Amino acid sequence: MHKNFINEYNPDFVSPPGDTLAELLKERGMTQAELAQRTGKKTKTINQIIKGIAPITPRTSIQLERVLWVPAGFWDERERKYQEFLARNEEKEELKKQLLWLNNIPVKEMIKLNWIEKYSDKVLQLQEILSFLGIASPDQYEAVLSCAYYRKSQVFKSDPGTLSVWLRKGEIEARNIQTESYSLSSFRTNLKKIRNLTREAPDVFIPELRELCSSSGVAVVFVPELPGTRICGAVRWLSPEKALIQLSLRYKRDDHLWFSFFHEAGHIILHGKKDVFIEEEKTEGIKEDEANSFASNFLIPSVMLESFMNTDKKGARDIEIFAEKVGIAPGIVVGQLQHKGYLQMNWCNNLKRHIDWDEIKNL
Repeated sequence: MHKNFINEYNPDFVSPPGDTLAELLKERGMTQAELAQRTGKKTKTINQIIKGIAPITPRTSIQLERVLWVPAGFWDERERKYQEFLARNEEKEELKKQLLWLNNIPVKEMIKLNWIEKYSDKVLQLQEILSFLGIASPDQYEAVLSCAYYRKSQVFKSDPGTLSVWLRKGEIEARNIQTESYSLSSFRTNLKKIRNLTREAPDVFIPELRELCSSSGVAVVFVPELPGTRICGAVRWLSPEKALIQLSLRYKRDDHLWFSFFHEAGHIILHGKKDVFIEEEKTEGIKEDEANSFASNFLIPSVMLESFMNTDKKGARDIEIFAEKVGIAPGIVVGQLQHKGYLQMNWCNNLKRHIDWDEIKNL
């Protein structure tokens, strides 16, 4: 079962507590009729308990304790385990009818990334997926995850099942991040400090980024992109006091990474706590435009960028000097100039820092 469960015991068979009761009566030389008389129950009821037809209720447990000198807790626990065993078997039979649903989920990729355990038994594999997603059965998938993640106004190019798995992984990672209650003023202040980290290597900026954000009520997680998604990042509120920024490192370059981060930060500052924003390659909309403007202006003030764009010197060295002046990574300047059409897409890309998952997966 799911790796978050510790020392879980799921036996293949659990006998009804009536079996134990029958053995005890035989050992004591007591008939069912005598037990019924001593407990004040009907003989038929005792017989049904022994056959596993009727349960041992808490009241019956107390009565058995007094008559047989076997603690009520023993009978309660035997009954609980037996009823759980019956329920799990019943659930397995129901899940066997829903195995085709697994085709909607990137099971192989999840196993490869060690997000879930691998099982040869398809029912166990389905149970593992359901545990990961935090739902009881495939019947809850549409109601719980789709409504939580997808706004009806958005049309995603990404595969829905794969996208929901990626987003869910972000939530799971965020559980391990302790944050202060969200503070708008603190987040704005810390974003200025985070901007200064763009010139640093991942082993420096990632711990600092997470610490500064968590102190403002924002959890930041990096989750690798799954095949079938085109996601750069996402932002949503896990509670009124905790926001989550999730980044995929889709293009593995610093200019895209930092723009995605500040874009998501813009959503947190500018937009409501009930919205879910999922950024694909070309996500459009008024709020997306607002987040884009926020990211662009926060990274490089528009007045300074326009002044630089109006000069004739936009070579690699000129870009480095300008980046030093504004206190930003030169790759970000290149990305902004390319995006605005002032620099060809294949020019000065050597100034962008390549960031690979091997660099950050253990940070």
